[in-house]
Amino acid sequence: MKKMLWAGLLVIVLASDLLAGCVPPSVKPPTGTPAAPAVVPKGTLNLAGDDPATLDPALTGDATSHDYVVQIFSGLVRLDDNLQPEPDIAASWNISPDGTTYTFYLRNDVKFQDGRLVKADDFKFSWERACDPGLGSTTALTYLGDIVGVKEMLSGKAGSISGVKVVDDYTLQVTIDSPKSHFLSKMTYVTAFVVDKNNVQSGKTWWQIPNGTGPFKLTHYTKQKQLVLTRNANYYGDKAKVNSVVFSILQGVPMDLYETGKIDVVGVALPYIERASDQTGPFAGQLIQGPELSVYYLGFNSAQPPFDDVNVRLAFSYGVDKEKLISVSFKNMETNALGFLPPAIPGFNKNLSGIGFDVNKAKELIAKSKYGSVGNLPPITITTSGEGGSVSGSLEAIAYQWKQNLGVEVKIRALEPDRFTYNLKSELDQMFDFGWIADYPHPQDFLELLFRSGADYNYGGYSNTDVDALIDKAGRTQNFKDSAVLYQQAEQKLVDSAAALPLFFTQNIMLVKPYVHGYKPNALGFVMLNNVSLDNH
Repeated sequence: MKKMLWAGLLVIVLASDLLAGCVPPSVKPPTGTPAAPAVVPKGTLNLAGDDPATLDPALTGDATSHDYVVQIFSGLVRLDDNLQPEPDIAASWNISPDGTTYTFYLRNDVKFQDGRLVKADDFKFSWERACDPGLGSTTALTYLGDIVGVKEMLSGKAGSISGVKVVDDYTLQVTIDSPKSHFLSKMTYVTAFVVDKNNVQSGKTWWQIPNGTGPFKLTHYTKQKQLVLTRNANYYGDKAKVNSVVFSILQGVPMDLYETGKIDVVGVALPYIERASDQTGPFAGQLIQGPELSVYYLGFNSAQPPFDDVNVRLAFSYGVDKEKLISVSFKNMETNALGFLPPAIPGFNKNLSGIGFDVNKAKELIAKSKYGSVGNLPPITITTSGEGGSVSGSLEAIAYQWKQNLGVEVKIRALEPDRFTYNLKSELDQMFDFGWIADYPHPQDFLELLFRSGADYNYGGYSNTDVDALIDKAGRTQNFKDSAVLYQQAEQKLVDSAAALPLFFTQNIMLVKPYVHGYKPNALGFVMLNNVSLDNH
Protein backbone atom coordinates (compact mmCIF):
# COMPACT_ATOMS: atom_id res chain seq x y z
CA MET A 1 0.00 0.00 0.00
CA LYS A 2 1.29 2.70 -0.54
CA LYS A 3 3.57 3.01 1.13
CA MET A 4 5.64 5.87 2.14
CA LEU A 5 3.59 7.35 4.95
CA TRP A 6 3.36 5.81 8.41
CA ALA A 7 0.10 5.28 10.27
CA GLY A 8 -1.58 2.66 12.37
CA LEU A 9 -1.22 0.69 15.54
CA LEU A 10 -2.36 -2.23 17.68
CA VAL A 11 -0.91 -5.69 18.09
CA ILE A 12 -2.87 -8.15 15.98
CA VAL A 13 -4.14 -11.56 16.98
CA LEU A 14 -3.62 -13.98 14.11
CA ALA A 15 -6.40 -16.34 13.16
CA SER A 16 -5.67 -20.04 13.37
CA ASP A 17 -6.34 -20.69 9.68
CA LEU A 18 -3.46 -18.45 8.62
CA LEU A 19 -1.16 -19.99 11.17
CA ALA A 20 -2.16 -23.39 9.87
CA GLY A 21 -1.54 -22.04 6.38
CA CYS A 22 -4.33 -23.79 4.55
CA VAL A 23 -6.27 -22.34 1.64
CA PRO A 24 -9.18 -20.35 3.08
CA PRO A 25 -12.25 -22.61 3.09
CA SER A 26 -15.31 -21.85 1.04
CA VAL A 27 -17.44 -19.38 2.93
CA LYS A 28 -21.06 -20.26 3.49
CA PRO A 29 -23.79 -17.64 3.15
CA PRO A 30 -24.75 -16.16 6.53
CA THR A 31 -27.98 -17.47 7.98
CA GLY A 32 -30.08 -16.32 10.88
CA THR A 33 -28.16 -13.07 11.33
CA PRO A 34 -30.19 -10.72 13.51
CA ALA A 35 -30.85 -7.26 12.18
CA ALA A 36 -28.53 -4.64 13.55
CA PRO A 37 -30.20 -2.12 15.85
CA ALA A 38 -30.83 1.30 14.42
CA VAL A 39 -27.98 3.69 15.00
CA VAL A 40 -28.61 7.35 15.55
CA PRO A 41 -25.47 9.10 14.31
CA LYS A 42 -23.94 11.80 16.47
CA GLY A 43 -21.94 14.82 15.51
CA THR A 44 -18.71 15.26 13.65
CA LEU A 45 -15.38 13.50 14.10
CA ASN A 46 -12.57 15.99 13.52
CA LEU A 47 -9.21 14.73 12.30
CA ALA A 48 -6.04 16.10 10.77
CA GLY A 49 -5.32 14.88 7.26
CA ASP A 50 -3.23 15.31 4.14
CA ASP A 51 -4.23 15.86 0.54
CA PRO A 52 -4.83 12.59 -1.29
CA ALA A 53 -2.82 12.03 -4.45
CA THR A 54 -5.97 10.43 -5.88
CA LEU A 55 -9.21 8.82 -4.77
CA ASP A 56 -9.22 6.45 -7.74
CA PRO A 57 -8.96 2.89 -6.33
CA ALA A 58 -7.17 1.70 -9.47
CA LEU A 59 -4.40 4.25 -9.01
CA THR A 60 -4.08 4.44 -5.23
CA GLY A 61 -0.60 3.47 -4.12
CA ASP A 62 0.05 5.58 -1.03
CA ALA A 63 -1.21 5.30 2.52
CA THR A 64 -2.84 8.73 2.66
CA SER A 65 -5.03 8.17 -0.40
CA HIS A 66 -5.76 4.61 0.74
CA ASP A 67 -7.14 5.79 4.08
CA TYR A 68 -9.79 7.87 2.30
CA VAL A 69 -10.55 5.33 -0.42
CA VAL A 70 -11.47 2.55 2.04
CA GLN A 71 -14.14 4.84 3.50
CA ILE A 72 -15.72 5.68 0.12
CA PHE A 73 -15.39 2.43 -1.85
CA SER A 74 -15.50 -1.31 -1.13
CA GLY A 75 -14.78 -4.69 -2.72
CA LEU A 76 -15.70 -8.35 -2.78
CA VAL A 77 -13.93 -9.11 0.49
CA ARG A 78 -12.49 -7.15 3.40
CA LEU A 79 -10.28 -7.88 6.39
CA ASP A 80 -11.85 -8.74 9.73
CA ASP A 81 -10.54 -7.64 13.11
CA ASN A 82 -7.89 -10.38 12.94
CA LEU A 83 -6.88 -9.27 9.43
CA GLN A 84 -8.36 -12.33 7.78
CA PRO A 85 -10.52 -12.11 4.62
CA GLU A 86 -14.25 -12.05 5.29
CA PRO A 87 -17.31 -11.43 3.09
CA ASP A 88 -18.11 -7.90 1.97
CA ILE A 89 -19.93 -7.32 -1.32
CA ALA A 90 -19.41 -11.04 -1.92
CA ALA A 91 -21.70 -12.82 0.56
CA SER A 92 -19.88 -16.11 0.01
CA TRP A 93 -17.52 -17.95 -2.33
CA ASN A 94 -16.37 -21.40 -3.36
CA ILE A 95 -12.85 -22.48 -4.28
CA SER A 96 -12.24 -25.27 -6.79
CA PRO A 97 -10.43 -28.42 -5.57
CA ASP A 98 -7.24 -27.40 -7.39
CA GLY A 99 -7.27 -23.99 -5.68
CA THR A 100 -7.30 -21.94 -8.90
CA THR A 101 -10.95 -21.00 -9.49
CA TYR A 102 -12.91 -18.77 -7.12
CA THR A 103 -16.65 -18.35 -7.58
CA PHE A 104 -17.97 -15.30 -5.75
CA TYR A 105 -21.68 -14.94 -4.93
CA LEU A 106 -22.53 -11.27 -4.59
CA ARG A 107 -25.07 -9.72 -2.27
CA ASN A 108 -28.09 -8.44 -4.20
CA ASP A 109 -28.66 -5.39 -2.00
CA VAL A 110 -25.47 -3.41 -2.55
CA LYS A 111 -25.94 -0.05 -4.24
CA PHE A 112 -23.74 2.71 -5.47
CA GLN A 113 -24.48 5.98 -3.74
CA ASP A 114 -26.76 7.04 -6.60
CA GLY A 115 -28.97 4.00 -5.99
CA ARG A 116 -27.84 1.72 -8.83
CA LEU A 117 -27.37 -1.91 -7.79
CA VAL A 118 -23.85 -3.33 -7.93
CA LYS A 119 -23.57 -6.40 -10.16
CA ALA A 120 -20.86 -8.82 -11.22
CA ASP A 121 -20.14 -7.00 -14.47
CA ASP A 122 -19.28 -3.89 -12.44
CA PHE A 123 -16.34 -5.78 -10.97
CA LYS A 124 -15.26 -7.04 -14.37
CA PHE A 125 -15.38 -3.46 -15.69
CA SER A 126 -13.50 -2.11 -12.67
CA TRP A 127 -10.67 -4.64 -12.91
CA GLU A 128 -10.32 -4.33 -16.68
CA ARG A 129 -10.22 -0.57 -16.33
CA ALA A 130 -7.43 -0.92 -13.74
CA CYS A 131 -5.53 -3.15 -16.18
CA ASP A 132 -5.95 -0.86 -19.17
CA PRO A 133 -2.36 0.11 -20.02
CA GLY A 134 -3.61 3.57 -20.91
CA LEU A 135 -4.62 4.21 -17.29
CA GLY A 136 -1.08 3.69 -16.04
CA SER A 137 -1.90 1.96 -12.76
CA THR A 138 1.19 1.15 -10.71
CA THR A 139 -0.74 -1.30 -8.53
CA ALA A 140 -2.76 -3.42 -10.98
CA LEU A 141 0.00 -5.96 -11.68
CA THR A 142 0.86 -6.31 -8.00
CA TYR A 143 -2.66 -6.90 -6.70
CA LEU A 144 -4.53 -8.32 -9.70
CA GLY A 145 -1.62 -10.03 -11.47
CA ASP A 146 -2.45 -13.52 -10.17
CA ILE A 147 -5.64 -13.51 -12.28
CA VAL A 148 -5.27 -15.27 -15.64
CA GLY A 149 -5.15 -12.71 -18.44
CA VAL A 150 -4.19 -9.67 -16.37
CA LYS A 151 -0.58 -9.63 -17.56
CA GLU A 152 -1.72 -9.90 -21.17
CA MET A 153 -4.09 -6.97 -20.78
CA LEU A 154 -1.52 -4.81 -19.01
CA SER A 155 0.96 -5.47 -21.80
CA GLY A 156 -1.60 -4.50 -24.46
CA LYS A 157 -1.87 -8.03 -25.87
CA ALA A 158 -5.51 -8.46 -24.81
CA GLY A 159 -8.54 -6.22 -24.44
CA SER A 160 -10.10 -8.07 -21.53
CA ILE A 161 -9.16 -10.30 -18.60
CA SER A 162 -9.73 -13.87 -19.71
CA GLY A 163 -9.74 -15.19 -16.14
CA VAL A 164 -12.77 -13.13 -15.09
CA LYS A 165 -16.18 -14.46 -16.11
CA VAL A 166 -19.59 -12.99 -15.31
CA VAL A 167 -21.79 -16.06 -14.71
CA ASP A 168 -24.90 -14.01 -13.95
CA ASP A 169 -25.77 -10.68 -12.34
CA TYR A 170 -24.60 -11.79 -8.92
CA THR A 171 -22.03 -14.50 -9.66
CA LEU A 172 -18.43 -13.80 -10.64
CA GLN A 173 -15.90 -16.52 -11.48
CA VAL A 174 -12.19 -15.73 -11.18
CA THR A 175 -9.36 -18.04 -12.29
CA ILE A 176 -5.81 -17.50 -11.03
CA ASP A 177 -2.59 -18.84 -12.53
CA SER A 178 -1.72 -21.20 -9.64
CA PRO A 179 -3.00 -21.99 -6.14
CA LYS A 180 -2.15 -19.14 -3.76
CA SER A 181 -3.17 -18.96 -0.14
CA HIS A 182 -2.81 -15.17 -0.16
CA PHE A 183 -5.13 -14.49 -3.13
CA LEU A 184 -8.20 -13.58 -1.09
CA SER A 185 -6.09 -11.28 1.05
CA LYS A 186 -4.91 -9.49 -2.08
CA MET A 187 -8.53 -8.94 -3.06
CA THR A 188 -8.99 -6.79 0.05
CA TYR A 189 -6.66 -4.12 -1.38
CA VAL A 190 -8.32 -1.11 -3.01
CA THR A 191 -7.18 -1.93 -6.56
CA ALA A 192 -9.82 -4.70 -6.51
CA PHE A 193 -12.61 -2.36 -5.35
CA VAL A 194 -15.63 -1.69 -7.53
CA VAL A 195 -16.22 1.64 -9.27
CA ASP A 196 -19.23 2.94 -11.20
CA LYS A 197 -18.70 2.94 -14.96
CA ASN A 198 -20.84 6.03 -15.54
CA ASN A 199 -19.00 7.88 -12.80
CA VAL A 200 -15.48 7.18 -14.09
CA GLN A 201 -16.46 7.97 -17.67
CA SER A 202 -17.78 11.40 -16.67
CA GLY A 203 -14.33 13.01 -16.86
CA LYS A 204 -10.78 12.99 -15.51
CA THR A 205 -11.81 14.57 -12.22
CA TRP A 206 -14.53 12.00 -11.54
CA TRP A 207 -12.82 10.89 -8.33
CA GLN A 208 -13.52 14.29 -6.80
CA ILE A 209 -17.24 13.42 -6.93
CA PRO A 210 -17.06 9.63 -6.49
CA ASN A 211 -20.13 7.41 -6.64
CA GLY A 212 -18.83 4.73 -4.30
CA THR A 213 -20.24 1.90 -2.22
CA GLY A 214 -18.52 2.52 1.12
CA PRO A 215 -19.86 3.76 4.47
CA PHE A 216 -19.10 7.41 3.65
CA LYS A 217 -19.64 9.85 0.82
CA LEU A 218 -17.18 12.54 -0.20
CA THR A 219 -19.18 15.76 0.09
CA HIS A 220 -16.48 18.43 0.08
CA TYR A 221 -12.81 18.72 -0.79
CA THR A 222 -10.69 21.85 -0.97
CA LYS A 223 -7.04 21.12 -1.61
CA GLN A 224 -4.71 22.09 1.25
CA LYS A 225 -7.68 22.99 3.41
CA GLN A 226 -10.41 20.48 4.10
CA LEU A 227 -11.90 17.12 3.12
CA VAL A 228 -15.34 16.13 4.39
CA LEU A 229 -16.93 12.68 4.47
CA THR A 230 -20.61 12.28 5.36
CA ARG A 231 -22.51 9.19 6.43
CA ASN A 232 -23.88 7.01 3.62
CA ALA A 233 -27.34 6.09 4.90
CA ASN A 234 -27.71 3.49 2.13
CA TYR A 235 -24.54 1.60 3.03
CA TYR A 236 -25.19 -2.16 3.13
CA GLY A 237 -22.86 -2.82 6.08
CA ASP A 238 -22.51 -1.32 9.54
CA LYS A 239 -23.61 2.25 9.05
CA ALA A 240 -21.51 5.08 10.39
CA LYS A 241 -22.18 6.16 13.95
CA VAL A 242 -21.16 9.76 13.23
CA ASN A 243 -22.80 12.16 10.82
CA SER A 244 -19.56 13.29 9.27
CA VAL A 245 -15.78 13.25 9.42
CA VAL A 246 -13.92 16.47 8.75
CA PHE A 247 -10.21 16.30 7.87
CA SER A 248 -8.33 19.55 8.40
CA ILE A 249 -5.49 19.79 5.90
CA LEU A 250 -2.52 22.08 6.55
CA GLN A 251 -4.53 24.06 9.11
CA GLY A 252 -1.83 24.16 11.75
CA VAL A 253 0.46 21.96 13.81
CA PRO A 254 -1.63 18.82 14.55
CA MET A 255 -0.57 18.70 18.21
CA ASP A 256 -1.69 22.30 18.66
CA LEU A 257 -5.00 21.51 17.01
CA TYR A 258 -5.49 18.58 19.38
CA GLU A 259 -4.65 20.61 22.48
CA THR A 260 -7.10 23.33 21.49
CA GLY A 261 -9.88 20.82 20.77
CA LYS A 262 -10.00 21.38 17.02
CA ILE A 263 -9.25 17.72 16.23
CA ASP A 264 -10.11 14.58 18.20
CA VAL A 265 -7.13 12.34 17.38
CA VAL A 266 -3.47 13.09 16.74
CA GLY A 267 -0.35 11.11 15.96
CA VAL A 268 2.40 11.84 18.48
CA ALA A 269 5.60 13.10 16.90
CA LEU A 270 9.00 12.73 18.55
CA PRO A 271 9.16 16.18 20.17
CA TYR A 272 5.94 15.47 22.09
CA ILE A 273 6.47 11.90 23.24
CA GLU A 274 7.53 12.68 26.84
CA ARG A 275 4.60 15.02 27.40
CA ALA A 276 2.10 12.70 25.74
CA SER A 277 3.19 9.72 27.82
CA ASP A 278 3.29 11.59 31.16
CA GLN A 279 0.72 9.81 33.33
CA THR A 280 0.40 12.91 35.51
CA GLY A 281 0.10 15.32 32.58
CA PRO A 282 -2.90 16.70 30.67
CA PHE A 283 -3.07 13.71 28.31
CA ALA A 284 -3.20 10.96 30.94
CA GLY A 285 -5.33 8.07 29.71
CA GLN A 286 -5.46 9.34 26.12
CA LEU A 287 -2.32 7.65 24.75
CA ILE A 288 -2.60 4.49 22.67
CA GLN A 289 0.26 2.75 20.92
CA GLY A 290 1.41 -0.49 19.40
CA PRO A 291 3.41 -2.01 16.54
CA GLU A 292 2.26 -2.15 12.97
CA LEU A 293 3.09 -4.50 10.14
CA SER A 294 5.63 -2.23 8.54
CA VAL A 295 9.33 -1.83 7.89
CA TYR A 296 11.49 1.15 7.08
CA TYR A 297 14.63 0.54 5.03
CA LEU A 298 17.24 2.07 2.78
CA GLY A 299 17.23 0.67 -0.72
CA PHE A 300 20.28 0.23 -2.89
CA ASN A 301 20.11 0.78 -6.64
CA SER A 302 21.67 -2.56 -7.53
CA ALA A 303 21.62 -1.70 -11.23
CA GLN A 304 24.08 1.19 -10.83
CA PRO A 305 27.59 1.59 -9.40
CA PRO A 306 28.64 1.32 -6.66
CA PHE A 307 25.80 -0.83 -5.31
CA ASP A 308 26.01 -3.29 -8.17
CA ASP A 309 28.78 -4.78 -5.97
CA VAL A 310 27.43 -6.81 -3.04
CA ASN A 311 30.52 -5.95 -0.99
CA VAL A 312 29.70 -2.25 -1.16
CA ARG A 313 26.08 -2.90 -0.17
CA LEU A 314 27.29 -4.95 2.80
CA ALA A 315 29.86 -2.32 3.76
CA PHE A 316 27.24 0.43 3.89
CA SER A 317 25.04 -1.89 5.97
CA TYR A 318 27.79 -2.63 8.50
CA GLY A 319 28.62 1.09 8.62
CA VAL A 320 25.37 2.15 10.33
CA ASP A 321 24.90 1.96 14.10
CA LYS A 322 21.15 1.35 14.09
CA GLU A 323 20.85 0.99 17.86
CA LYS A 324 22.34 4.47 18.30
CA LEU A 325 20.10 5.83 15.56
CA ILE A 326 16.98 4.42 17.23
CA SER A 327 18.04 5.62 20.66
CA VAL A 328 19.06 9.15 19.70
CA SER A 329 16.93 9.99 16.64
CA PHE A 330 13.82 8.04 17.60
CA LYS A 331 14.00 8.02 21.41
CA ASN A 332 13.57 4.24 21.33
CA MET A 333 10.13 4.57 19.78
CA GLU A 334 11.05 2.07 17.03
CA THR A 335 12.49 -1.46 17.00
CA ASN A 336 15.76 -2.45 15.31
CA ALA A 337 15.02 -4.44 12.15
CA LEU A 338 17.39 -7.31 11.48
CA GLY A 339 15.37 -8.36 8.46
CA PHE A 340 12.34 -7.28 6.45
CA LEU A 341 9.45 -9.16 8.12
CA PRO A 342 8.00 -7.38 11.18
CA PRO A 343 7.67 -9.39 14.42
CA ALA A 344 3.85 -9.54 14.41
CA ILE A 345 3.60 -11.18 10.99
CA PRO A 346 3.03 -14.94 10.70
CA GLY A 347 6.24 -16.63 9.65
CA PHE A 348 8.49 -14.19 11.51
CA ASN A 349 11.94 -15.72 12.00
CA LYS A 350 13.15 -14.95 15.52
CA ASN A 351 16.44 -16.71 14.70
CA LEU A 352 17.25 -14.56 11.67
CA SER A 353 20.94 -13.62 11.46
CA GLY A 354 21.14 -9.88 10.79
CA ILE A 355 23.94 -7.47 9.94
CA GLY A 356 25.30 -5.59 12.93
CA PHE A 357 27.44 -2.50 13.34
CA ASP A 358 31.09 -3.22 12.52
CA VAL A 359 33.24 -0.44 11.09
CA ASN A 360 36.30 -2.65 10.58
CA LYS A 361 34.22 -5.20 8.70
CA ALA A 362 32.75 -2.42 6.56
CA LYS A 363 36.20 -1.13 5.61
CA GLU A 364 37.38 -4.67 4.77
CA LEU A 365 34.41 -5.10 2.46
CA ILE A 366 35.13 -1.83 0.66
CA ALA A 367 38.72 -2.98 0.12
CA LYS A 368 37.45 -6.34 -1.11
CA SER A 369 35.05 -4.74 -3.60
CA LYS A 370 35.94 -4.03 -7.21
CA TYR A 371 36.42 -0.38 -6.22
CA GLY A 372 39.20 -1.13 -3.75
CA SER A 373 38.80 2.02 -1.66
CA VAL A 374 36.25 4.72 -0.86
CA GLY A 375 38.26 7.11 -3.02
CA ASN A 376 37.26 5.10 -6.09
CA LEU A 377 33.52 5.11 -5.33
CA PRO A 378 31.37 7.22 -7.66
CA PRO A 379 29.20 10.04 -6.21
CA ILE A 380 26.33 8.68 -4.10
CA THR A 381 22.95 10.35 -3.57
CA ILE A 382 19.93 9.17 -1.59
CA THR A 383 16.49 9.91 -3.04
CA THR A 384 13.96 10.73 -0.32
CA SER A 385 10.54 12.29 0.18
CA GLY A 386 10.23 15.72 1.76
CA GLU A 387 7.83 18.64 1.61
CA GLY A 388 9.62 21.66 0.15
CA GLY A 389 12.87 19.74 -0.08
CA SER A 390 13.05 19.06 3.66
CA VAL A 391 15.12 16.10 4.83
CA SER A 392 14.52 14.01 7.95
CA GLY A 393 16.99 14.26 10.79
CA SER A 394 17.31 10.49 10.92
CA LEU A 395 18.46 10.33 7.30
CA GLU A 396 20.96 13.10 7.92
CA ALA A 397 22.21 11.12 10.93
CA ILE A 398 22.77 8.04 8.77
CA ALA A 399 24.67 10.07 6.17
CA TYR A 400 26.79 11.50 8.99
CA GLN A 401 27.60 7.99 10.23
CA TRP A 402 28.81 6.96 6.78
CA LYS A 403 31.02 10.03 6.64
CA GLN A 404 32.46 9.34 10.09
CA ASN A 405 32.72 5.56 9.81
CA LEU A 406 33.59 5.01 6.14
CA GLY A 407 34.83 8.40 4.98
CA VAL A 408 32.08 8.56 2.32
CA GLU A 409 30.19 11.77 1.54
CA VAL A 410 26.56 10.93 0.72
CA LYS A 411 24.21 13.59 -0.62
CA ILE A 412 20.46 13.62 -0.03
CA ARG A 413 17.91 14.72 -2.64
CA ALA A 414 14.34 15.30 -1.50
CA LEU A 415 11.35 15.07 -3.85
CA GLU A 416 7.86 16.32 -3.14
CA PRO A 417 5.85 13.42 -1.61
CA ASP A 418 3.52 12.88 -4.60
CA ARG A 419 6.43 12.94 -7.02
CA PHE A 420 8.40 10.52 -4.85
CA THR A 421 5.47 8.13 -4.36
CA TYR A 422 4.50 7.75 -7.99
CA ASN A 423 7.74 8.51 -9.85
CA LEU A 424 10.48 6.95 -7.74
CA LYS A 425 11.41 4.43 -10.42
CA SER A 426 12.33 7.16 -12.89
CA GLU A 427 13.76 9.53 -10.26
CA LEU A 428 15.98 6.97 -8.52
CA ASP A 429 19.54 7.88 -7.52
CA GLN A 430 22.07 5.42 -6.06
CA MET A 431 20.02 4.90 -2.89
CA PHE A 432 16.49 5.63 -1.64
CA ASP A 433 14.65 5.47 1.65
CA PHE A 434 11.37 3.65 1.78
CA GLY A 435 8.62 2.56 4.13
CA TRP A 436 6.27 -0.34 3.53
CA ILE A 437 3.04 -1.04 5.40
CA ALA A 438 1.54 -4.47 4.74
CA ASP A 439 -1.70 -4.77 2.82
CA TYR A 440 -2.32 -8.19 4.33
CA PRO A 441 -0.53 -10.22 7.02
CA HIS A 442 1.55 -12.53 4.86
CA PRO A 443 5.32 -12.72 4.17
CA GLN A 444 4.57 -12.63 0.45
CA ASP A 445 3.37 -9.04 0.80
CA PHE A 446 6.90 -8.03 1.81
CA LEU A 447 9.37 -10.42 0.23
CA GLU A 448 7.82 -10.97 -3.18
CA LEU A 449 6.45 -7.49 -3.73
CA LEU A 450 9.63 -5.72 -2.66
CA PHE A 451 12.45 -8.02 -3.76
CA ARG A 452 11.41 -10.54 -6.39
CA SER A 453 13.08 -9.85 -9.74
CA GLY A 454 10.94 -7.50 -11.81
CA ALA A 455 8.39 -6.74 -9.08
CA ASP A 456 6.78 -3.30 -9.39
CA TYR A 457 7.98 -2.17 -5.97
CA ASN A 458 11.49 -3.60 -6.40
CA TYR A 459 12.78 -0.12 -7.16
CA GLY A 460 16.40 -1.05 -6.49
CA GLY A 461 16.40 -3.65 -9.25
CA TYR A 462 17.65 -6.40 -6.92
CA SER A 463 17.72 -9.78 -8.65
CA ASN A 464 18.66 -13.15 -7.21
CA THR A 465 17.53 -16.37 -8.89
CA ASP A 466 17.84 -18.35 -5.64
CA VAL A 467 15.59 -15.87 -3.82
CA ASP A 468 13.11 -15.89 -6.71
CA ALA A 469 12.91 -19.68 -6.65
CA LEU A 470 12.28 -19.77 -2.90
CA ILE A 471 9.61 -17.05 -3.08
CA ASP A 472 7.87 -18.73 -6.01
CA LYS A 473 7.86 -22.12 -4.29
CA ALA A 474 6.60 -20.58 -1.05
CA GLY A 475 3.75 -18.88 -2.91
CA ARG A 476 2.59 -22.20 -4.38
CA THR A 477 2.88 -24.09 -1.08
CA GLN A 478 -0.55 -24.32 0.52
CA ASN A 479 0.55 -25.40 4.00
CA PHE A 480 1.63 -22.19 5.71
CA LYS A 481 4.13 -23.84 8.05
CA ASP A 482 5.97 -25.25 5.03
CA SER A 483 5.78 -22.01 3.06
CA ALA A 484 6.95 -20.01 6.10
CA VAL A 485 10.19 -22.00 6.14
CA LEU A 486 10.78 -21.11 2.50
CA TYR A 487 10.05 -17.43 3.12
CA GLN A 488 12.48 -17.46 6.05
CA GLN A 489 15.19 -18.92 3.82
CA ALA A 490 14.50 -16.25 1.22
CA GLU A 491 14.64 -13.49 3.83
CA GLN A 492 17.99 -14.73 5.14
CA LYS A 493 19.43 -14.65 1.61
CA LEU A 494 18.11 -11.11 1.16
CA VAL A 495 19.85 -10.03 4.35
CA ASP A 496 23.09 -11.86 3.56
CA SER A 497 23.31 -10.23 0.14
CA ALA A 498 22.24 -6.79 1.44
CA ALA A 499 19.29 -6.51 -0.93
CA ALA A 500 18.52 -3.41 1.15
CA LEU A 501 19.41 -2.07 4.59
CA PRO A 502 16.52 -2.76 7.01
CA LEU A 503 16.49 -0.03 9.66
CA PHE A 504 13.53 -0.41 11.98
CA PHE A 505 10.03 -1.72 12.51
CA THR A 506 7.64 1.05 13.36
CA GLN A 507 4.94 1.54 15.90
CA ASN A 508 2.38 4.28 15.98
CA ILE A 509 1.65 6.41 18.99
CA MET A 510 -1.41 8.62 19.16
CA LEU A 511 -3.68 10.55 21.46
CA VAL A 512 -7.44 10.03 21.33
CA LYS A 513 -9.95 12.23 23.14
CA PRO A 514 -11.89 10.46 25.93
CA TYR A 515 -15.24 11.05 24.20
CA VAL A 516 -14.13 9.17 21.07
CA HIS A 517 -14.87 5.44 21.01
CA GLY A 518 -13.93 2.75 18.47
CA TYR A 519 -11.03 4.62 16.94
CA LYS A 520 -8.83 1.55 16.62
CA PRO A 521 -6.37 1.47 13.74
CA ASN A 522 -5.47 -2.07 12.78
CA ALA A 523 -1.93 -3.32 12.30
CA LEU A 524 -2.09 -2.29 8.65
CA GLY A 525 -2.41 1.30 9.76
CA PHE A 526 -5.96 2.36 8.94
CA VAL A 527 -9.27 2.81 10.74
CA MET A 528 -12.73 2.00 9.42
CA LEU A 529 -14.38 5.21 10.54
CA ASN A 530 -17.92 3.82 10.46
CA ASN A 531 -17.01 2.01 13.70
CA VAL A 532 -16.23 5.26 15.53
CA SER A 533 -18.76 6.85 17.87
CA LEU A 534 -18.80 10.04 19.94
CA ASP A 535 -20.15 10.93 23.35
CA ASN A 536 -21.84 14.27 23.75
CA HIS A 537 -19.19 16.80 24.74
